Amino acid sequence: MHRYPVALTRTGLRLCFHQYVLPRILTGLCFVALLFGFANTTFAAKQMENINRGLVAVSTGNGVYVGWRLLGTDPGNIGFNVYRDGDILNGSPITNSTNFLDNGGGSNSTYTVRPVIDGFEQGSSEQVGVWSQQYLTVNLQRPAGGSTPDGSYDYSPNDLSVGDLDGDGQYEIVVKWDPSNAKDNSQSGYTGNVYLDGYELDGTRLWRIDLGRNIRAGAHYTQFIVYDLDGDGQAEVACKTADGTRANNGVVIGNAGADHRNSSGYILSGPEFLTIFDGATGNILATTDYIPARGSVSSWGDNYGNRVDRFLAGVAYLDGTRPSLLMARGYYTRAVIAAWDWRNGSLSNRWTFDSNSSGNSDAAGQGAHSLTIGDVDQDGRDEIVYGAATINDNGTLMYSTNLCHGDALHLTDMNPNRPGLEVYMVHESPSCYGNNGSEMHDARTGQILWGVSGEGVDIGRGVAMDIDPRYAGYEAWASRGGLRSVTGQSISSSRPSQMNFGIWWDDDLLRELLDGTAISKWNYNNSSTSTLLSGSSMASNNGTKANPGLTADIFGDWREEVIWRNSNNSQLRIYTTTAVTGTRIHTLMHDAQYRVAVAWQNVGYNQPPHPGFFLGDGMSATSQPADIYVVGGGSSSSSSSSSSSNSSSSSSSSSSGSGTSVTIQENTLGFCGVDGTVDSNNGGFTGSGFANTDNATGTGIDWSVNVPSSGSYQLEWRFANGAGSRPGNVQVNGANMTTVDFPSTGSWTSWTMVNANVSLSAGWNSISLVATSSGGLANIDSLTVTGNGPQAADCNGDNSSSSSSS
Repeated sequence: MHRYPVALTRTGLRLCFHQYVLPRILTGLCFVALLFGFANTTFAAKQMENINRGLVAVSTGNGVYVGWRLLGTDPGNIGFNVYRDGDILNGSPITNSTNFLDNGGGSNSTYTVRPVIDGFEQGSSEQVGVWSQQYLTVNLQRPAGGSTPDGSYDYSPNDLSVGDLDGDGQYEIVVKWDPSNAKDNSQSGYTGNVYLDGYELDGTRLWRIDLGRNIRAGAHYTQFIVYDLDGDGQAEVACKTADGTRANNGVVIGNAGADHRNSSGYILSGPEFLTIFDGATGNILATTDYIPARGSVSSWGDNYGNRVDRFLAGVAYLDGTRPSLLMARGYYTRAVIAAWDWRNGSLSNRWTFDSNSSGNSDAAGQGAHSLTIGDVDQDGRDEIVYGAATINDNGTLMYSTNLCHGDALHLTDMNPNRPGLEVYMVHESPSCYGNNGSEMHDARTGQILWGVSGEGVDIGRGVAMDIDPRYAGYEAWASRGGLRSVTGQSISSSRPSQMNFGIWWDDDLLRELLDGTAISKWNYNNSSTSTLLSGSSMASNNGTKANPGLTADIFGDWREEVIWRNSNNSQLRIYTTTAVTGTRIHTLMHDAQYRVAVAWQNVGYNQPPHPGFFLGDGMSATSQPADIYVVGGGSSSSSSSSSSSNSSSSSSSSSSGSGTSVTIQENTLGFCGVDGTVDSNNGGFTGSGFANTDNATGTGIDWSVNVPSSGSYQLEWRFANGAGSRPGNVQVNGANMTTVDFPSTGSWTSWTMVNANVSLSAGWNSISLVATSSGGLANIDSLTVTGNGPQAADCNGDNSSSSSSS
């Protein structure tokens, strides 16, 4: 839903105006930005998940902590009512936070929340029970161990990811099982098979994928991405596969009997594939050749198989609207990134970047053990920060700092007092990095803002986060040098010993330190740390990296959860905060940069996710609203451990966290006609087609709905426009209500959303969209009405013919 027409960052404080209060005369420009000489045009909204409220209730010993999501599609004036066992707990709607401490709740209580918009209470969230401890336990089905020519092995859950695999509005977990004989690429030896499992939060295993003997196990081999790549409301799983990979239904890729392992355990021959798996079933949707092919092993920097099999992966909004999959190979020498689109059941290569190609040589040797992704030039489309080199959204080299490879990499708006985003990176080779063993640079230009000596060694660790409110913006520190402010000012020679991960956990806007199985707080007054949480009987991953399985804003309010495995490898525990905060921020999972960071977090040397806006002390309490539209059905009623599917379909009703919605497709109940035709010649539409008005002023499209009570309702149109702007008047019961612009989406097959709020009267209402330019309207795929119980209605106003709401 494209609620926020402008997202501005040029003032350093990501200012944004909600469409309810942004004067129409500005037509997508923010006067504050104009004052500074920087104004961003309106960008297409980004496709995101239609997740539910993520409601959680936790017994604290002092009552029950209740937390829920503020969605990126929620209006700024939304409030919430909290219910225990059907009784409201708050005297007036909660508008300054998304958490609540109930002093009267017990272990058998159940909770829901209801949004309140313009004085009207909306539909209920999912209902949840009370956790008796600060974590949710997810039981796992551990694979049986095995043996290789080098000996026996067993399994532990390693990297994790989350996605809405079944379209129910709730996240599921994907687990990568690593054998105990997993190897770094520099190490010889056989490894056991790698498995990927999909789990519901109640421990139900949805599927298992066996990657087979021809995929080697280790941190640099299997980079798996979990994301809704095609916008059907259900996440896919993508990874590199080979001969013998077996899907959940038993279908085998390539030659099931092939064994391409050499006597050192490396796999340096045989076909390599990229496979898209169905997130709900674990079955194969598409398989193609992996790009790039390994070719000559020695051409990647050695002849025994270390550098040739260094893989990275990610997700980026390269067109500004829909996610593309990134699969990469190499970073010590040659670096190649292939961008893929999974659309309408077809996998296509969007572009391939190769440092061996003309004009790209400065990217060679600049990669890191991870990557990060974000809109560094603020044009609405994502770039790939591939270590010390950054690749533009069109697959061309943007810049290189030429400081070479490194182990840690961070991208966000670290300095609220300067325009744009910053990158903090540590580097490995003194002969290459010179005086910048760790450094911060401008994410758009690569200009070095400041650097710190690496003292002639490999700088193996480094993080950036806001831990000291005395200095504006983030602080940064590495395994050499002290603690620095975001401007490079030396704060102290003492620095936190924790420099692997961070997490937003307590009641303030500073970030906490996460290392091993403990969360700690930095005391900036005496340069010491104190432990906030210690995960008893839990274990971290990847040796001295001491990573959790995952950190992400999985449920509850905007603060993050952490998932660790237990020490006997049979369970996961998802820990959530119970600290009550008065800060209200949209769920981080509806910030596109943060969401894709969660998807690539498991890649290589795991790095913490950062949002695309400044999140720290002194920020605006409401944060930058997300410029997004959601896909999928979401959920209105589910238990704390599972949700029922409620996917939208033609002329369907569904309940989301911000009210009940009905989506009206062409040629279904509620669609009353078009001054033109219903066509199906341009791909990407839903339902039976799209409404195509004649190219003339005054042509329009008509719908009808019933609503149970008068009030404010949101109208949202899905549209494509391959021409210039095509505005239209919105009429309700014959009266002009507002004007909506349908800007160009770049092509007639690129679909996005635009919305408006109108007042509807109780009972039957006619809704019309009437062109105000000679080009007619954009192609309209559907109309979604959201509010208090809207229903598609018969076009003659016969209320008895209305559809029922789910």
